Order: sequence, then C-alpha cells, then structure tokens
Amino acid sequence: MTDVTTYYLEMKSESELIEKPDSRGVNIVEVQIDDFQFNKFLYQYIGGPWQWTDKLDIPDSQWKEYVNDPNLRTWVAYYKGAIAGYFELYAKDSGDTEIAYFGLAESFIGRGFGGFLLSQAITCGWRIRSTKRIWLHTCTLDHPSALKNYQARGLKIYKTETQ
Repeated sequence: MTDVTTYYLEMKSESELIEKPDSRGVNIVEVQIDDFQFNKFLYQYIGGPWQWTDKLDIPDSQWKEYVNDPNLRTWVAYYKGAIAGYFELYAKDSGDTEIAYFGLAESFIGRGFGGFLLSQAITCGWRIRSTKRIWLHTCTLDHPSALKNYQARGLKIYKTETQ
C-alpha cells in the first residue's frame, strides 16, 4: 500500500488571495435550494476520479442533515450548460471557513478553469461575514496540479500528515 500525504492549507487574510480573474466562459452559480441528492450527485461526479469515498456509504438522512446545515453553502460552475465543477463552503461560528469540497469534472481538467474556480471559492468564503480564516485539505490522491493551484492562489501549508 502506498503512503498518502495530506496537506492542510490556510489563508488568514483576503489580501493574500492571488486571484486568477479570467473565467474562460465559466459561470458560477450559488445553489439556492437545498437538495441533498444534488450535492450527493456533485460529490460522486466530481470526486469519483479522485477516490472521494468518505461519504459514499452514509445514509440519505445524513446527507439531508449535511446539506440542510445553514453553515453549508454550495456553488456550481457551468460551462456552455454543462457542470464543469463545484465547491462547498462550510463556515463555522469560530471564523473558520472550510472549502469542504472543490473540484472540476474530469472532462474540464486542463482547460484553465481551476484557478478561476478556486479564486471564486476563496472570494465567496471571504464574503461570509464570520470568516477570519479559509482552509482546506488535499492529499496525494488528488490531481497532481491541485496542490500547486491552491498555493498559486495564496493558500499556505500549515500541517502535513502521512499515513
């Protein structure tokens, strides 16, 4: 079995964002109506190639509870009507806003959309009134360019774990 390294990254100030403003035609829309089946679909559609498995076996009741949490917000990226990616932000009262899930659909990787989508995720995170810090984690199972994208947008590694 291969070791998996997890990287925890953070941004403590909006001024640290190194924005990639070129949308390349991507439109990002916040999901206004909670629908656990839609979030579950996005999780499987985007996360499947990257072995997102932590939520695959949870019952629908847990999905509903997760999606209906008022601290969770979801955005979807569309390109020419197709789902190109998505992100979820989970804002805690403590001021920590997590980019809980972030990714592009497999057919949209390599088109230059990732930097813009991440810039938007971070910007949306800073627009949440309680945010004092934005953080996320990624691992070596993710796309080889993921960590570079996070760092290129200004996120900094604050912890690393290998299992």
